Amino acid sequence: MKPSPHPSSGPERPAPAPGLPALPGRRGFLGGLLATAALAAAGPALATPAHAAARPAAAPAPRATRPLLLGTYTSEAGGGTGIGTAAYDTATGAITPGPVITGVDNPSYLALHPSGSTVYAVAEQDPGAVTAVRLTPDGTYEVLGSRPTGGSGTTHLSVHPSGRWLLSADYGSGSVAVHPIAEDGSLGERTDLVTHSSPPPGPGQGGPHAHQIVTAPDGGHVLAVDLGSDTVYTYTLDESAGTLTEVSRAALAPGSGPRHLAFHPDGRSAYLACELDNTLVVCAYDPATGALTPGPGQSTGTGSGSSYPAQPVVTGDGAYVYLANRGPNSLTRYAVEEDGAAVRLLDTVPVGGDWPRQLALSPDSSLLFAANQRSSTVTVFGVGPDGSLTAVGDPFPAPVAVCVLPLP
Repeated sequence: MKPSPHPSSGPERPAPAPGLPALPGRRGFLGGLLATAALAAAGPALATPAHAAARPAAAPAPRATRPLLLGTYTSEAGGGTGIGTAAYDTATGAITPGPVITGVDNPSYLALHPSGSTVYAVAEQDPGAVTAVRLTPDGTYEVLGSRPTGGSGTTHLSVHPSGRWLLSADYGSGSVAVHPIAEDGSLGERTDLVTHSSPPPGPGQGGPHAHQIVTAPDGGHVLAVDLGSDTVYTYTLDESAGTLTEVSRAALAPGSGPRHLAFHPDGRSAYLACELDNTLVVCAYDPATGALTPGPGQSTGTGSGSSYPAQPVVTGDGAYVYLANRGPNSLTRYAVEEDGAAVRLLDTVPVGGDWPRQLALSPDSSLLFAANQRSSTVTVFGVGPDGSLTAVGDPFPAPVAVCVLPLP
């Protein structure tokens, strides 16, 4: 399928792919995961990553499994029926399917509350919305309800580190919103909505397109990446009122299309994927002021023309950055240098799927997961001590996979 001029502007339409089994009613979420995790531990393992294979031979230790959540489009042909669940083997990366959390529309991006008891999903549609789902250890889940964002095409969300506020970005309307989070994880009515009205849209853009909103590691500033205006906005969040106040903005190259950024663990640098000019931009970040200062664009190693880079992720030790490239269906590996202030291109590897929309590292950074939208698969890689990526097993079927969230 030929990429659209602006691949972020709406759901893609891949060929139908196998779905995860539907879940009748509310019962069985964590219980189902525990059961499938046990099957995964007892069954044959996928190929062990190269860095794991070098360990001395010893008596097999019990393997741990952890839950994995999967985002999709429920409104698309071949899409899912809600938030998919699975379990992954922390040693081998083997994924075993679980039931589906139904009653959630177009959950194309997911975020977990710091308590681990609630997951939040966007509803990427018009009008946009955000949904809260309680996860409990007794084998149940409960959809706690949805709240409108006030914009359209909600494409990203994150939870403030305090656990009291949900932040969301609306691609269609170029706006960002704030919702309060109650003690039970449910969402209150929106407390703020900010639309990016300036600067004017970049070349070829019809308006602003907010694509990501995250809290910086210092906890004092919120950053919103807008693809349409080629700008990253920095806000402070009033934690009493739930309102945003702009304090800084960073201008990217006109027509670059900034999409997603990821911070270095030290909080002084961030790595920004620009999907329209085929670059990764290393940015300096000042925690005192919230100012983000972009450097020159770095090559993705994918040749001329746009590779539609989607999302960077950074290993927990801050040593490596990985970038998903949707056009050539590849992953770029960078070594982090100068205490996070620079990156060096190392190589690219095939992602093993079509249109890698989103990446996620396991909590210990030993595994990397890629959600491949057009092939309806999740591919898994073992991460070696040198940051090298080794494909693990066969692609895991997941309908219109647009987000993968490994739980701690």
